[in-house]
Amino acid sequence: MSPRDLFGAALRGLGANKLRSLLTVLGVSIGVGAVIVLVAVGNGSGRAVQDQLEAMGTNLLTVSSSGGGGGFARGQAGPSAQQYALTTDDAEALADDRLAPDIAAVAPVMTSTGTATNGDTSYTVNQVIGTTPEYLPATNTPVGTGRAFTQQDVDSSARVILLGQTAASELFTRPAAAVGQTVKLGAVDFVVLGVLASKDSTGFADPNAAVVVPISTLRSTQAGYGALNQIVVQAASKDRVDVAQAEVTQLLAARHQVPATQTSPFRITNSAQILQTSQDTAATFTALLATVAAISLVVGGIGVTNIMLVTVTERTREIGIRKALGARRRAVLGQFLIEATLLSLIGGAVGVAAALVVSRFELAGVQPVLVPSSIALAFGVSAAVGLFFGSMPAHRAAGLRPIDALRHE
Repeated sequence: MSPRDLFGAALRGLGANKLRSLLTVLGVSIGVGAVIVLVAVGNGSGRAVQDQLEAMGTNLLTVSSSGGGGGFARGQAGPSAQQYALTTDDAEALADDRLAPDIAAVAPVMTSTGTATNGDTSYTVNQVIGTTPEYLPATNTPVGTGRAFTQQDVDSSARVILLGQTAASELFTRPAAAVGQTVKLGAVDFVVLGVLASKDSTGFADPNAAVVVPISTLRSTQAGYGALNQIVVQAASKDRVDVAQAEVTQLLAARHQVPATQTSPFRITNSAQILQTSQDTAATFTALLATVAAISLVVGGIGVTNIMLVTVTERTREIGIRKALGARRRAVLGQFLIEATLLSLIGGAVGVAAALVVSRFELAGVQPVLVPSSIALAFGVSAAVGLFFGSMPAHRAAGLRPIDALRHE
């Protein structure tokens, strides 16, 4: 038989039992669609985390110390801990171009908590950030409405405040209406200079719930004059992050007289390293999802085998008649292989179409991002599934002896 005749015979064979063919197609399509969608979800999750970390800045270093920080809350720190506590003098040294030429900006940070009130409305602020004007551009935290405070505000300990979107929404009916108003933080009045632009959560805390004040004001009204919680350092470029980190380590070790034999008491968080780690984690997560989804493809392939075995059993007499009339083994083998492959290809096409539709919607809070290679791979694997799992029933059909097949009831 010619390839065209074999293809036509395969189509007629599939059409002889439409329900069975439909169920087989459905099983394969679920497997293909699951692979594409789950890979897209994993890729979308990784992309979301990557975008959030990149929004924070890939040239950012966060320096903290095991030797205290945070004002009065660390009062139990021992002498060695106090020796390694971060100070504003450390921040000023890091900002010196002669000592650290690869550092573009430095912002000392102290944090506290408090209750903000506006009339009868109150809101518990879990993170009151005291810092300098350099903090906002370094951490990519723009002011959405109003303006940021200045170095003059820091020098004069001005009682001014920047509200995060969540804090502003909780205290005012409209966040934009907060600018110019007075709110209390604890027992101290603060004038709202601006409202920070909304930022996506990085998964650790809601950045929109924080408020920012001059560090001198926080010290005089809230946190006291203890050590800094951290120092935010912005490298000159993302290519100079490692060099800037080395400069920070060396400078702080020298200033605090850290012995060469001692492990550094300073923790330096490198945003570029966090980004790389998150990308590696996302890739592993995506591979895991793809592996789980691939199991459904295998299940679909087993379904193809079962359906084709049933088909061979039901059409045993037909096979016997064809072989008695001179049909060759390869013609019978080819017909059943084509039937199995067609079922898988149709199922693959349906699965791809379903995945394209499903990926338009958010799943578990994640916007799937389709990976073209996963579509091609899943479709190709569906064809391979048809050939592989259809080969055993096809060889069984081709191996039937005409006399035995004709005797089959």
